[in-house]
Amino acid sequence: MKVLLIARYRDATMQRKVEHLAQARDIELCHILPARWRDDLLDVRQVSAQGRYTQIATPMIGKPSDPHRAFYRTLTFHLPRFRPDIIHAEEEPDSLSALQIAWARRLWAPRARLLLHTWQNLDRPKAAGVRWVMRQTLHAADLIFCANSEAVALLRRYGFTGETPVIPAIGVDTEVFRPCPDESVAPQKVGMQPVYTIAYVGRLVPEKGVDVLLQAVAALGNRNLDRPVHLHLVGDGPLRNELQTLAEQLAIDDRVEFVGPRTPPQIADMLRRFDVVALPSRTTPVWKEQLGRALLEAMACGVPVVGSDSGAIPEVVGDAGLIVPEGDAPALAAALARLLASPELRRELGRRGRARVEVRYSQRHLAEQTLAVYRRVLA
Repeated sequence: MKVLLIARYRDATMQRKVEHLAQARDIELCHILPARWRDDLLDVRQVSAQGRYTQIATPMIGKPSDPHRAFYRTLTFHLPRFRPDIIHAEEEPDSLSALQIAWARRLWAPRARLLLHTWQNLDRPKAAGVRWVMRQTLHAADLIFCANSEAVALLRRYGFTGETPVIPAIGVDTEVFRPCPDESVAPQKVGMQPVYTIAYVGRLVPEKGVDVLLQAVAALGNRNLDRPVHLHLVGDGPLRNELQTLAEQLAIDDRVEFVGPRTPPQIADMLRRFDVVALPSRTTPVWKEQLGRALLEAMACGVPVVGSDSGAIPEVVGDAGLIVPEGDAPALAAALARLLASPELRRELGRRGRARVEVRYSQRHLAEQTLAVYRRVLA
């Protein structure tokens, strides 16, 4: 079978899924990806290449990080030459790129099956033009992959009757994100003093609830812990200055480090040294957590996690971490204190987390599930 994969991958940990797909003997794969990716965390240029599979770097109009308004600077998507059996576009049904791909398929590969993908788990308000785009793409799609179970219910509400397998587009590269080989890692120190380390990894934006995490860390000062607690914020975003001011107001600025953006391998190296990773996302009128990839990466490294109950986080974490109500700083502080006070609980949740990622969210596992869908669609 010939599969044209259109996906906005931007680093080697994402490409790992493509490599696993290409290893199947019954597949000929062509991957179209952005020629350049730039956002708050990464600025990457990518090139076309030929190997086990074909990679075509294509410029985009608009920001590749914008899932809805950016589209590809091509008319054909290599369709007349490649002639795929399946067009797998990891694009949202309400996006310009999905509409562009659906039209290209109608012109140059009308017999190819069109598979789309959605992360969306919240029925946010949509303009008339966006609703029109979605009607076109839902009608054109043979199948839509969903990142979480709430996305399935949302597609049904929109009237889509096709298959909706829950297979996230992006998982975790468990070859990069893996536990430290030495389980008896010495505690981190500030000067000569051992400290507990809590981390947040991601964008510094209001919906991620980092301000709640700062308040929780401040509250940990009243807990009877045997070491001070330090917080590492890995990433960047428009809220950075406001968060720095809040840390000063809470009198914890000497215990909060703004690390800045890091590459995935650097993040993996850092994660292995943290005691706990937290993701206190909060739901807004237009967004709630759709996966929580930072939690999955921490779990893959054997690090215990605490997440809020926003969106898909409880579904992703399962019994491999602690869940607290979103926006509840005291509850978050209590969960963090419980973990920091119990090395046994940290080890147990770390073990569960690694096992859960390997069997549900590793790039290899997602590739195997995706291949099974390809074969079922063509059969």
